[in-house]
Amino acid sequence: MTNYDAIDFSPLAALGGDDEVVTHSLVRDVTLPSGRVLALITLDNGRDHTRPNTFGPGTLTELDGVLEALTARAAAGEIHAVGLTGKQYILAAGADLSDVSRVPSRAVAKLVAQQGHFVLGKLGALGVPSFAFVNGLALGGGLEIALHSTYRTVDASAAAIALPEVFLGLIPGWGGAYLLPNLIGIENALEVIVSNPLQQNRTLRPDKAFELGIMDAIFPASNYLEDSLRWADGVLGGTVKVTRKNEPGKIERLTKWPIAIKMARGMLESRIGTVPRSPYVALELLEAARGGTPAQGFAREDDALAELIVGDQFAASMYAFDLVQKRAKRPVGAPDKKLAKRVTKVGIIGAGLMASQFALLFLRRLQVPVILTDLDQAHIDKGLAYIRDEIGKLERKGRLDADTANRLRALVHGTTDKREFADCDFVIEAVFEEVGVKQQVFGEIEPIIAEDAIMATNTSSLSVEEIGSKLAHPERLVGFHFFNPVAVMPLIEIVRTSRSSDAALSTAFVVAKSLGKNAVLTADAPGFVVNRLLAKVMGEAAHAIDVGTPLLAVEKAYAPIGLPMTPFQLIDLVGWKVAAHVQDTMAASFPERFFSSENFHRLAELGGEVVEKDKAGRVTGWSKQAQKALKVGKSPLSEAEILRRVQDGLAQEIRIMLDEGVVPEVEDIDLCLILGAGWPFIDGGASPYLDREGASERVFGGAFHTPRIAGIESRG
Repeated sequence: MTNYDAIDFSPLAALGGDDEVVTHSLVRDVTLPSGRVLALITLDNGRDHTRPNTFGPGTLTELDGVLEALTARAAAGEIHAVGLTGKQYILAAGADLSDVSRVPSRAVAKLVAQQGHFVLGKLGALGVPSFAFVNGLALGGGLEIALHSTYRTVDASAAAIALPEVFLGLIPGWGGAYLLPNLIGIENALEVIVSNPLQQNRTLRPDKAFELGIMDAIFPASNYLEDSLRWADGVLGGTVKVTRKNEPGKIERLTKWPIAIKMARGMLESRIGTVPRSPYVALELLEAARGGTPAQGFAREDDALAELIVGDQFAASMYAFDLVQKRAKRPVGAPDKKLAKRVTKVGIIGAGLMASQFALLFLRRLQVPVILTDLDQAHIDKGLAYIRDEIGKLERKGRLDADTANRLRALVHGTTDKREFADCDFVIEAVFEEVGVKQQVFGEIEPIIAEDAIMATNTSSLSVEEIGSKLAHPERLVGFHFFNPVAVMPLIEIVRTSRSSDAALSTAFVVAKSLGKNAVLTADAPGFVVNRLLAKVMGEAAHAIDVGTPLLAVEKAYAPIGLPMTPFQLIDLVGWKVAAHVQDTMAASFPERFFSSENFHRLAELGGEVVEKDKAGRVTGWSKQAQKALKVGKSPLSEAEILRRVQDGLAQEIRIMLDEGVVPEVEDIDLCLILGAGWPFIDGGASPYLDREGASERVFGGAFHTPRIAGIESRG
């Protein structure tokens, strides 16, 4: 058992230093209706809501001193309880990750874990009950501070509640991996600690946190603190009974617990492979949490967190986190937003599924009139029906109120008469992926719309400049490439041609931000960024099949990269015709580096199932009709050969893209892959992974990053 009192935490002071934004622990006594006194700690870093409270070494040291003083006051009978809350809208966002990423050794990394346990653990040893009043955002250590408290309430309007550490290559290391399963049961804890972080870092709403049993009570924002204090007084006086229906009993620990862990392990292996470390470390901690004491659980967390902090995957995750949190919010190359045209009406050319998804997104985010057109009224009516049905679903789920839903329905309109586009400020096409078709629709719409209206193409791989070559004013055309599904994927590639005006580009960036998307500026190059590199990934898979490599060997070869999907899961998702078209486009542009595959075209023509899958979605083999259609060689590649070809091919293509100026810096390529292709945070995108694997050195005798983005113990 760890004696935290005997540990010297002074080496941690160097991590925060003068740069640490200290979250202060401000204390005031509150006299409850019964006359009892509750000492209320308010966490506040002195900044507004855009800089959440975080826990660095200085913050924890100050909180430790406050809790020691309150323990003494409780022993003297001066206070009857301790409460803890946060500044407006925020309890805390957890550990200060900038501090954690600077740890110099495994020993200091372990101190980070131990200091959290040492300080937060005092909330359960005050000598009086402790209450966490979760008044807003509570992530990571912010939620763990509540778990260490005796009781918890939550504001019904709190922005997000989560333990997101697995998403960043870590584990809940300040008590969460032990305390949460013992509070709400193993299945619920698996959802919060493992499943949610791996689902695009999903968080909990307050009502869900209450339903799971993480919170003991929930109160509306209008009178949250007063209601919480009154409730706490009732708990202290015995008039309010706290029952925890999800707290695990003996039977669950003996039977359900090991079964749930086994099922979760199988789910992880099928969904993400075995490369990511943190989800499996979290599973091990959750499995062990069914027995033993809290002290033993915390000691396991200390060791696990220290190991992960010094590893490559955390270093890469922090690089990726920085890209998403900072670079994505300040797009490189974006013109001054003051140049943007105000968008008061949107026109969409096309009414198919993609166009209808655009319309729904523009309606919800911009709440301006949206008009669709297509070849005939039947296509338009089908698109409008989809949009209105989706609005109805959102209304039934409570995500839209009735007034908003009705307003959105009234804002969307469809017509075959393109003259109704005359007052549109922003017009985007979503028609067949063929240059001539796109040129035709823009040629029809340009004379109708205002001279300063912006036109955008959603092409995924065609030349934007060529699409606009027949326009009278090609300077107002930009690429505006969404990713599917439109509502979910956070990236838009904004494509600049040699003639695109700053006003057009500025409008595109402002619109993208208004849609809740992150935009990256790219040159007008085949495939732009994401599809160019995915075409390399898919092309190598196609080549391996063409020369005679078994399907499952190809799938297995890609596992060490840790992509969210195997190559043939991805191809089956995007569609075989689309995949064949993308490969043809890239091979036509770069025949010396990309493969087109006749087998893809044969499989695309089948019109039915191409690959067979199990219940977990894993590819298990070719369908019978696919086996008959395939024509393959007799020179199969080994798994190691395939992996090396993919790694070296990606390193070569990224180096060429940088030399060509497709994007300004390699960070933009990694950002595109993370946001547009789901490239794992634990890789940091492609370039840190390729540096670590030696592909950069093999291909161009250098590295994308100097020094390499790697863990403390493996930096060269």
